[in-house]
Amino acid sequence: MSVYEFTARSITGEEVSLADFRGHVLLIVNTASACGFTPQYEGLEMLHEKYKDQAFAVLGFPCNQFGGQEPGDEAEIAQFCKTKFDIEFPMFAKINVNGDDAHPLFKYLKKERPGFLGSGMIKWNFTKFLIGRDGEPVKRYAPTEKPEDIQDDINEALSKEA
Repeated sequence: MSVYEFTARSITGEEVSLADFRGHVLLIVNTASACGFTPQYEGLEMLHEKYKDQAFAVLGFPCNQFGGQEPGDEAEIAQFCKTKFDIEFPMFAKINVNGDDAHPLFKYLKKERPGFLGSGMIKWNFTKFLIGRDGEPVKRYAPTEKPEDIQDDINEALSKEA
């Protein structure tokens, strides 16, 4: 199994197969617009711009499960991301990352890369998963880890064949 077996609805409503990203290194992040970590959008966009020509993409998944910090609808989220951070990386429709109705992609990611002490939960917004070119999760990062601080891991993943 790999991330390529999943689909998700884009922030503009189209169904997207993650297989479209086959051979790419991905950074999958659950995001929120009103969180203390929201300024990480800037670092995420920097990574996207820096590495996109090397088959790298950030994929943002808005989530309102943590403190109600993503209350808007998809149009409001897209507008916020564009006007505040000029986000160009793919954003997806708002999802749940925990619980019975968690998106299947996040159920898979949590199973493959459990959190601290083996926790199968995502604790907060801006949890990040690095995915190798083969579609397999490589590493999980806590919300406190800044995007710019994981560039060594991205470079290592980019150096490997699919």
